Amino acid sequence: MEIIFEKLEGKSLAYRMAMLVFAAFAVGGLISTWIVIEKGICVTGMTNRVPWGLQIVMAIYYIGLSAGSLVISGLYGVFGKQEYKPFARIAVWIAMLFLIAGMLSILTDQGRMDRVFVEPFVHFNLQSMFSINPILYSGHIFICVVYLWALFTERKRFTTIIATIAFGWAFCVHSGTGAIFGFGARVLYESPLLPVSFVTAAMASGTALMILLIVGLFKITKRYLDDRLILWLGQFLAVCILVVVYFLFIENAYRAYVVELRPAAMYYLFEGLHSILFWVGLILIGCVIPMFILFRKKTGQTIKWIVFASSLVVFGVICERYVIVLPGLTHPQEILTGMHITQSAIQEGVANYTISLAEIAQALGVFGVIGFLFLWGMKFFKLMPTEAVIYDQIGMIKRNEYQKRREAKSIKSSE
Repeated sequence: MEIIFEKLEGKSLAYRMAMLVFAAFAVGGLISTWIVIEKGICVTGMTNRVPWGLQIVMAIYYIGLSAGSLVISGLYGVFGKQEYKPFARIAVWIAMLFLIAGMLSILTDQGRMDRVFVEPFVHFNLQSMFSINPILYSGHIFICVVYLWALFTERKRFTTIIATIAFGWAFCVHSGTGAIFGFGARVLYESPLLPVSFVTAAMASGTALMILLIVGLFKITKRYLDDRLILWLGQFLAVCILVVVYFLFIENAYRAYVVELRPAAMYYLFEGLHSILFWVGLILIGCVIPMFILFRKKTGQTIKWIVFASSLVVFGVICERYVIVLPGLTHPQEILTGMHITQSAIQEGVANYTISLAEIAQALGVFGVIGFLFLWGMKFFKLMPTEAVIYDQIGMIKRNEYQKRREAKSIKSSE
């Protein structure tokens, strides 16, 4: 059966209030960024020792969500699963917006914004991941635009080709982002597993967020959603979390095993706020509890529990991004291997970092911009399907029962 896509009317009070809230966030973020540029990073929690803060954490988080969201569109575009076609347009739209959010987060973190759009493209260096990644990011946005055009025009063969390119490019994008850290010189960054770990975490967080987004949108707009579509995504999410846990274990087991890395491993795992975020935020809340929910037959086959588990994964991956970025900066860098420096112009010991209100306002500002654009797109583009059904006997029976209940409620309310 042909799938019909529609625009949202955007006339409800809830829609207008949401747009106003997102706009207020965006304005607050703009003001905060202006203050940071005028007064310098002294108004943030960043220092010379810790030059990256919340905005970089959110940047790699958004880039991961972008790559992970395309997994859902790839089920239709690449693998030809027709039942997931209703979600393809939304997935590509949000993937493009998340990458824009990542670039905005990086932009607002810069002291010299004017150089962001020139330097990486004029002075290209294949030996620098900071030079390679801007090409990957801008290329990803362009591919998403073409991908959306193919979906809107229903060009099936071209959709398959561009979806495959987008799917592969998304993996390159997040592998490149992981390589910024994994191919670095700091003790808690350097790891060849980090790009792969980034990709698996991106797939987990992207899938979890798409589950929340799909269920939420269909619930709010009162459209029929076949539960089996979400149940399968829940099973896929469970496998993604299992892979994330495996890479986390291998990476930290390696740090604890190698004698030279043990002090850094102990700092990473058992000292400071980041260790709490690692064990409680990432491992317990973001991995163990969701896996228990999703692998357990009773809860893993219930939409409400899958949604709850997805929300925990989204939170857990934010913690994962934080514990990747900040501990590697706050941990003292070993300048001369095996030697103790008695005097240095660089402050020795563990550095401090506390998230400032200015950085929170900037992060909310980026979130506001993307939220505003998402709702705007839902109103002006045909992104939302009228229903999402598996067109077999069971699916049609369930859809007809849903429509009968809706009609009965409508008649009862009119009386």
